[in-house]
Amino acid sequence: MVGFKNRYLVMEVYLDPNKGTASDEPIVITQFNLTKAIRDVILTNFGECGLASSANSFQVKYVNPITKLCIIRASREEYQKVWASITMVRSVGSCPVVFNLLDLSGSIRACRAAALKCDEFKFEQYKSMAGARLTPEVQQQMQNYLDKIKALEH
Repeated sequence: MVGFKNRYLVMEVYLDPNKGTASDEPIVITQFNLTKAIRDVILTNFGECGLASSANSFQVKYVNPITKLCIIRASREEYQKVWASITMVRSVGSCPVVFNLLDLSGSIRACRAAALKCDEFKFEQYKSMAGARLTPEVQQQMQNYLDKIKALEH
């Protein structure tokens, strides 16, 4: 028996909070928001059949709202459709976004290593930009996100 083959995409989300937002609500990237935005684009561009074929294994596995990094799982047969749809996502909620692919891998282990490296680097950048305004709560929250990456499984 052959195991189910997946592809894992490590994506970076670039936000543009000044462009097109009418409200003063804080922009929070969550698994639910990303999943809804990507599924809506799959439905628009590939129809119900495309959504149904990719929905079986499509999952947003991890999202870090501090560093704007996410891990997305798709089946090996459908990952190109999911990837194409991700590039067509223009907004999450009411905030314009652009996705950047950082890593594409066939195993969760390789994906975890790439995501951990990127997340640590981006948090170091965040710490240097925040300086003295960095609170212990944010540091603890970031440590929790790093632990969440380390615990990722299929």
